[in-house]
Amino acid sequence: MVPVEAPYDDRLLHQRVVGGDESALGEVYDRLSPLIFGLSLRVTRDRVIAEDITQEVFLVLWERPLAYDPDRGTLRAWLATIAHRRAVDHVRAEERRRVSALGPRLFEREPARLEDGVLAADEAERVRQAVTELPDGLRQAVELAYYGGRTYRQVGEELGVPEGTAKSRIRLALRRLADALAEEEV
Repeated sequence: MVPVEAPYDDRLLHQRVVGGDESALGEVYDRLSPLIFGLSLRVTRDRVIAEDITQEVFLVLWERPLAYDPDRGTLRAWLATIAHRRAVDHVRAEERRRVSALGPRLFEREPARLEDGVLAADEAERVRQAVTELPDGLRQAVELAYYGGRTYRQVGEELGVPEGTAKSRIRLALRRLADALAEEEV
């Protein structure tokens, strides 16, 4: 299959996004969000999840704009592919959750060994340390969500920020934690 090059306006918008131009991201969002939302909604059949996926797709473009290659196709196709994959992943994850909630436990877990507990405690301490090194906004969001058991909506309310901002902070915090812990091989 021969790749289809992106049109000139896609290339210009992409260059502007790479340069950190928020208005370019706004233009891409205005132009393509109905497509991304509609595709996500068609696959998931859930408006809230489709809204979340739409936000995630544009966050991918903003945070990793160089992942898109205009020489391989249109921005529309690239974003639609990301949306479709995320929507399908969500549907599959929901199906797995349903099956595991309904299905009997086929295998019982082995009793925990002492050394496993020690290793787990060490890893937990490394995670706690990495969390303390996050910037305040990210640290507060991830602490409320994971240590406080709050949803991203509740995190937004407690921090006084929009839900989307809370979700973005949690996601960015988790990405930074993963990168930091990967360096330590945790």
